[in-house]
Amino acid sequence: MLLSQEPMVRMGAFAGVFLAMALWEILAPRREWQIGKGYRWLNNLGVVVLDAVIVRLLFPAAAVGTALFVETQGWGLLRLLDVPYWLMIVIAVVVLDFAIWAQHVFFHAVPALWRLHRMHHADLDFDVTTGLRFHPVEILLSMFIKAGVIVMLGAPALAVLLFEVLLNATSMFNHGNVRLPGRIDRVLRWIVVTPEMHRVHHSWYPNETNSNFGFNLPWWDRIFGTYRAQPRDGHTGMTIGINLFRDPRDLRLDRMLWQPFHGPTHSYPINARSRDDKSIPDREADRDL
Repeated sequence: MLLSQEPMVRMGAFAGVFLAMALWEILAPRREWQIGKGYRWLNNLGVVVLDAVIVRLLFPAAAVGTALFVETQGWGLLRLLDVPYWLMIVIAVVVLDFAIWAQHVFFHAVPALWRLHRMHHADLDFDVTTGLRFHPVEILLSMFIKAGVIVMLGAPALAVLLFEVLLNATSMFNHGNVRLPGRIDRVLRWIVVTPEMHRVHHSWYPNETNSNFGFNLPWWDRIFGTYRAQPRDGHTGMTIGINLFRDPRDLRLDRMLWQPFHGPTHSYPINARSRDDKSIPDREADRDL
């Protein structure tokens, strides 16, 4: 029954979490907004609508449909394990989360892929809508990768649905411009990626941008050495975004979609070096070229 209502389940979860985070941001914001919310939200949510339409047109069944097909074929490594169904679901959710973490690292490591992903980082503010703005081509590539993992793993459809809902919800949560007591944050970030943890990832310093890649589970960054506890300039003093596309006009939908094809990659892809200090962006070098 739950799987047959997959679009409604996902839409209901999305709407509930989005409204809760939007209200939280109004009642207890962590940082002052640098750009008008109306302007940013109109364009960021425009990306969400565009992404959803493209995915549904090109992948009508999406990830859950792929998992249902895999189940009917009996494919996947999990089918070889003699484990209870509930454990298959847990394993599938954890493996899918690791796959998305690894994909995220990969999109920071390969300059051509960074060009796609940097649209997400080029937001000049950090709030719930930032967690939803991804270039449509990146979304399509992510869908291919996710489908490949589902087929290889033989992930149960219920696990895929749960993962999709969790990933969407936690992405909105950890991009929230919300105030979270330090004591609660220190405990929560062992269980889930928190806004204080993920905000570091949106710092304009490359060595901070290339840290804290997790969206849902926080363990991978600790295990693989990409965890950074706090931004060097503090959460209220840090500069959000990257050193390219700092004109508020670049937040417009049409200009966002063109960003992968415009300007240099410079120091942001992992292991790249800027001219002076690999951890400090060069504003002059990254002007539109």
